[in-house]
This record gives sequence, structure tokens and C-alpha cells, in this order.
Amino acid sequence: MAVAPKELRAAFGRFATGVTVVTCRNNDGEPHGATVNAFTAVSLEPALCQVTLTRQSKACGYLDGSPFAVNVMGAGQTDTAWHFAGRPCAPGPEWADGPTAPVLVGSAAVYSCRPWRTYDGGDHLIVVGEVEHIDVTDHDPLLFFAGAFRAIGPKETGTHWSGSLDCPEAGWFDASTRFTPLRPHAA
Repeated sequence: MAVAPKELRAAFGRFATGVTVVTCRNNDGEPHGATVNAFTAVSLEPALCQVTLTRQSKACGYLDGSPFAVNVMGAGQTDTAWHFAGRPCAPGPEWADGPTAPVLVGSAAVYSCRPWRTYDGGDHLIVVGEVEHIDVTDHDPLLFFAGAFRAIGPKETGTHWSGSLDCPEAGWFDASTRFTPLRPHAA
């Protein structure tokens, strides 16, 4: 028996995410944006990221084979996130020309992308972009959890990464690890 969409949406909402606005140009060449919380880093080499948009969004049609930018919303950009989620605010957000597509001023980070691939994602499209340029600030990100925008909390100070095998300084393979070459397979 399939999970009911309403229950699935509530369960997905238990996973805290960042908030992004995907920006591109519409068919008239004007800036267009859509608030998206389905953003993922895909690959470092090549530099790829993905966004997932509902097929019903106007942005899906504009992104087909077109450059775009993923703007990570900063903690003070709740109005901008709502603006592109269908609740326009006045004055509207401030735009700037980006390396590949229009970008939003004040974002915590911006990934300027060239189209890479688009995949079927059921009632969504999965759009993968090759990251051509990045801009990163020290702004805290805007978060989304349980159907509401949230602010990031204070840093956890009780336990350091060293309590995990994934610690970059002392995990499975730190920077000083040397590997013994494998012997050739005997025939």
C-alpha cells in the first residue's frame, strides 16, 4: 500500500533543509526565480549540483537547457524566500547580473551553473547544473523545517569531530595516510 502524499510530505518535512531560490531568465529574457529546498551537492569533479522542481512550476520550462543560479538564502531573506514561493512582497528582491544567470543580492552563497542534465523525478524534474562560479559570504543560512522557515542555532560545542570516524583530521584516511600499493594479481 502506497504512503498517502499528505503523510509523506509531513515525513519529508522532518528533515531540515536550507532554502534556495533558483534563478534564470524567462522566455522574455527577464529574471525569474523559484524557491526550492531540494538542493544537493552532486560531485566535486566535475563540479555539479542539483535542484528538484515541481513540474508545474514556470521555472521548469525556463530551465530547459538554460543557465541558472542557485541562491542560498541568508537568515535575513525570509521575505525573498516567500516572494519566490508565491507570496510577492513589495519592494521586490534586488537582482544583479551573475556569471551565468541573474542572481539575488544578499544571498549566503550563489552557485552559477551551466545546464548539465535533466532527469525525470516523478511529479518533479531533477535539474543538474555544472557549477561555473561561486560566491560565498559568512551569512548564516535560512532553514526550512516542519513547514516553517527557521534560523540556525548555536554551534554544538560538546563533541568535536574526533568522536567520529569521519573526522577530517583523524578519520579513516587523514591527510598523512600512506597506502601500501596492492600487489599485482597472480595469474
